[in-house]
Amino acid sequence: MPSAAPLPRSPLHQRLRMHTGYHWRNSGNSALTAARTAWDTRDRAEFPAVRSEVGGLSVSYAGLAEGLAYTLEFTELRRDADHHRVDRSTGRLTGAGLRAPERLPEADIVIVGTSAARARQLPREASLIVPMRVHFVIDFDGDPDSARQRISKRERQQFNRSLREHAWNWGLDRDPAWFDRFYDRYYRPTMFQRHGSRERTETKEVSYECLFRGGLMFVLSEGNARIGGALCHWDRASRTVTLRLLGVLDGAQEHYDRGAFKAIYHLLIDWCARHGVRRLDFQGTEPFLSKGTYQWKRRFGTSVVMPPNHFGNKRLWLQVRRDTPEVRDFLVANPVLAENPDGFLEGVYFRDAQRAPRFDYSAKSPGVTAVHEVDLDEFLTGAARHPTRKVRP
Repeated sequence: MPSAAPLPRSPLHQRLRMHTGYHWRNSGNSALTAARTAWDTRDRAEFPAVRSEVGGLSVSYAGLAEGLAYTLEFTELRRDADHHRVDRSTGRLTGAGLRAPERLPEADIVIVGTSAARARQLPREASLIVPMRVHFVIDFDGDPDSARQRISKRERQQFNRSLREHAWNWGLDRDPAWFDRFYDRYYRPTMFQRHGSRERTETKEVSYECLFRGGLMFVLSEGNARIGGALCHWDRASRTVTLRLLGVLDGAQEHYDRGAFKAIYHLLIDWCARHGVRRLDFQGTEPFLSKGTYQWKRRFGTSVVMPPNHFGNKRLWLQVRRDTPEVRDFLVANPVLAENPDGFLEGVYFRDAQRAPRFDYSAKSPGVTAVHEVDLDEFLTGAARHPTRKVRP
């Protein structure tokens, strides 16, 4: 576990401000997350209200700003993978306005990002309550081999072959010079390669003061060459490791092709299992089962949980306003995790007589209590029917 902390680089007042912001964004303290949720969803706050039309289907999103990147952009990519023609119109709504469905931007599908309590008060007709984010965690029982056995057989076999071929080494490095090189040459290029202009990153200064100085800094080597690394938050009280920053050298595709990026996950699991860690948190993704990150992280034997930070208290309310072929295609192609009336997560798969449920997007993970098939003819009862879509002027 962390030895003596490296020296700070920023003045005390700046470090205090960095730590305050970092904990506001990431803390799992229940009092702090409750305070943030109340503040973020207050009646007098103003929120973006955006209508997006792509690929013959309109979706509106109103509410918490994080939903623009985490939710609306995902629906745009799934409506038009090439992202060629996106027609957006933007307005504003107050928190009080979010409670009135008739004030939301009109669209085929409307989504509101708000607190769990407020989402549960909105109409239930043709709607779902969906988590804004979910996390993927591994709880350790003291047996390193049992953690490995929970990883999918195919993943284990691929990793074992790659490990024999490349003889990777994995270990800690507390040298600030390694942090600098990792952040500039590994983390940032990898984030840009994976997310482009949609990347969401911690600044270098915050990463150093709030993560590196008290966290775990790993390096992945092949021979004498450092090809990857990871920077993790370490919570001593709960003995929880949270993977925060990771990357491969220059974000190069060759390191993906050779399995180095996947190896970071495998080797981190093994290290945690052998060093008394109780929980490893791989953080999360949007609750759409068609999301590649969702399918990727579930393969490592993870459980799906609500986020420990403020996102654990936040939800999406998704309502279908119009019954069109495009709406049906989208719903079937994008099964979701939704909250059932008892508050548990279940996989929701839509279907109708012409469209089979997409079970190839598996929801199977500890933490997902059931799989629920939904007949669109029943779900969309009451939604306006527009079999021939009107063209907007």
